[in-house]
Amino acid sequence: MLIGAAALLASAGVAAQTVDVHAGRVIDPASGRILADQRIRIVDGRFASVGPWRADQGPAAVDWSGYTVLPGLIDLHTHLADGAIDPNESDPAAPLKSSEARTILKGAKAASIELRSGFTTVRDVGVYRGLTDIALRDSINAGEVEGPRMLVAGGYITTPGGGGEIDALAPDIPLPETFRIGEVRNASEARDRARYLLDHGADFIKLIATGAVLALGSEPGALELSPEEMKAACDEAKLRGSYCIAHAHGAEGIKAAIRAGVRTIEHASYLDAEGIALAKARGVWLDMDIYNGDYINEVGTKQGWPAEYLRKNIETTDVQRRGFAAAVKAGAKLTFGTDAGVYPYGTGAKQFAYMVRYGMTPMQAIQAATSEAARALRMEGQVGTLAPGAYGDLVAVKGDPLADIRKLEHVDGVIKEGKLVPR
Repeated sequence: MLIGAAALLASAGVAAQTVDVHAGRVIDPASGRILADQRIRIVDGRFASVGPWRADQGPAAVDWSGYTVLPGLIDLHTHLADGAIDPNESDPAAPLKSSEARTILKGAKAASIELRSGFTTVRDVGVYRGLTDIALRDSINAGEVEGPRMLVAGGYITTPGGGGEIDALAPDIPLPETFRIGEVRNASEARDRARYLLDHGADFIKLIATGAVLALGSEPGALELSPEEMKAACDEAKLRGSYCIAHAHGAEGIKAAIRAGVRTIEHASYLDAEGIALAKARGVWLDMDIYNGDYINEVGTKQGWPAEYLRKNIETTDVQRRGFAAAVKAGAKLTFGTDAGVYPYGTGAKQFAYMVRYGMTPMQAIQAATSEAARALRMEGQVGTLAPGAYGDLVAVKGDPLADIRKLEHVDGVIKEGKLVPR
């Protein structure tokens, strides 16, 4: 069925397109509805209608009558563009040993893998070598590279030697300037760096509020950027119609970032009750990568990752999951973010089962990666939905992910903007 659909779509040319998909079962996360035997019509890459299947309306270009179909998935925390991040590489200085060209080529491969796994929109949340993510995003938008729709940060706003920098060299060896594009020492510099990144094409600003797990000499619970630095960057982003997000593991760093005006908190490992309440009060989303702690522990141990990485991962994994469960119970706003690149690309859907294990229903987990993620992106009505006018992005899986959420780990078909992605 899928091979025939590919041929039909490929033969349609470049003129205005109408593509009909025969879906056996449809999950509409925005409404929470389950629909049987539907015709999904996509015109010029956008959804036009969803309604009951009728044979007298003509054949379907894509016959997914034997599949469950839902909007393309969204991952709000990926590192596709930074080919410096390699799950098979245990050298902390590896990003410095890859040329810019090779880094971008590796990012293009990662993007293709991620798209085929069902993620048609991603937020790429920072690169060590500045602005490479912008180049990848623009190449995808131009149709030169295959990949998901990307929103990118351009780099990290970080303190010198903080969690957004590579601290793996001797003290007297300086980092190249392109690896220090967001380094700041005060609020004025934070504002300037935010302005620079947005002027050079970033979609949003990424703050490294606290230390990191996968960074040498950086403790996850420790505040790194000051509240004043974070507020200056957030104020600048807001003035330019954008927003900030914050890498924040520590409880105090989470709260400081929320007060500074960020839109989403990434990781939130040491999230406490006060942090949950503050996030709810300020309308801030929590984007918690509760899958990859197991991967880091298992594979990192086998491959000899730095002992500091493994120690910090153990310290944060279980407490982060308890915080996630508490946030679900409290009704906080939660999205789907995996830290893709820490583990092999294309396997991020494994997180769905963790989200269900720690308190979500399967529908809530799917909504976190579709309609709720779209709200956090300020793209409600454009992605993560089947609404008319939204991008025509779909995924097809065998079986029922509402009965077994792990069905999403094996995607059988992907459509992005009305075009079937070759398998």
